[in-house]
Amino acid sequence: MTFELHRTTLSGDIPGTSTELFWYTAGPADAPRAVHLQAALHADEQPGTMALHHLLPMLRDADADSALRARFTIFPSVNPLGLANRSLRHHIGRYDTETGVNYNRRWPDLYPLVAHALAGRLSDDPTANIAAIRSAVIAWIDEQVPSSAAQQLRLQVLRSAAAADLVLDLHCDDDSLKHIFTSPELMPGLQDLADWMGVAATLTAEDSGGGSFDEVFPSLYRKAAAANPDHPVPVAAEAATLEYRGRADSFDHFGRQDALALFNFFAGRGLIDAAPAAAPVPAPGPTPFEATEVLRVDAPGLLAYRVELGDHVEAGQPVADLIAMDGPEAFMARRPILAGTSGIVLSRVSAKYVRRGAGIAKIVGSTILPTRAGAYLLED
Repeated sequence: MTFELHRTTLSGDIPGTSTELFWYTAGPADAPRAVHLQAALHADEQPGTMALHHLLPMLRDADADSALRARFTIFPSVNPLGLANRSLRHHIGRYDTETGVNYNRRWPDLYPLVAHALAGRLSDDPTANIAAIRSAVIAWIDEQVPSSAAQQLRLQVLRSAAAADLVLDLHCDDDSLKHIFTSPELMPGLQDLADWMGVAATLTAEDSGGGSFDEVFPSLYRKAAAANPDHPVPVAAEAATLEYRGRADSFDHFGRQDALALFNFFAGRGLIDAAPAAAPVPAPGPTPFEATEVLRVDAPGLLAYRVELGDHVEAGQPVADLIAMDGPEAFMARRPILAGTSGIVLSRVSAKYVRRGAGIAKIVGSTILPTRAGAYLLED
């Protein structure tokens, strides 16, 4: 058996502290393909961890049957630093409380960091070019001297993902239907993943603006190809963020369902020697992330939603009412917040008291919105 639990100690940034990261590997070390799975990079998002809790025994049993055809590296809760970020009975797992940086932002733009090491090394062999790029990235990672526990963690995670053909980052939204974020050139290649997950939407962007983890490796290969037009450089990492509903949806029945869907996806890809279940219902095809409206309010107040997740709305239709909490009609007046595009309601906020400028819902449309084209697409 190759199924194995590992433990890495991250030295702390203040005296007398350290943090342990637990992770698993399974499948032959020399397998021709590699899969990197991680959950809870935003440490307050647990549905992905629940899914991997249920997937791990499936991988263990498949490994015992010598059925794994890929090398799997699994980080069920990839951010133990964020797990420790608690204040006044609240978990602040989305941000590093020392720096304020979102844990899923500012991941490195790798190609400029390794371009000099690749000079003269690429050829007419795409497989060799992939190997050269991966080797250069891993060498760069190994040269780094981390100055914090957060950097130690990032470098370890990057090193695993750099060697993988498939990189899946499991997250969730606030109150949401399942959806995927990925790079446009990876679709329709990842449509099978969308189908097995049963997503309501797949949102694509080359650069959503924040340096999120799922964009690191597609961007690496895209930029390598653009800088070396005379040499074939495929996008050798299928990377995606999988959004498993909302933060309150960490339940066994969802976890089992999501784990089985992942297992069937891997089996369908030939990464596990097993017969996948009957084909899933096809999910919607990809849409540009720029066609998704992040509906915002222009004043503080209390939300009263008029729509449910999955509802189709038309532009100009009320999505929620905003109840005034100050002014001459405080706690009496309410006014509608109108959809700016037509589409499905993908997500809502669970905390109904909102500040001015807060995003309160995502509406997935089909038309790129002028306010979104070329803009910072994330909510942070």
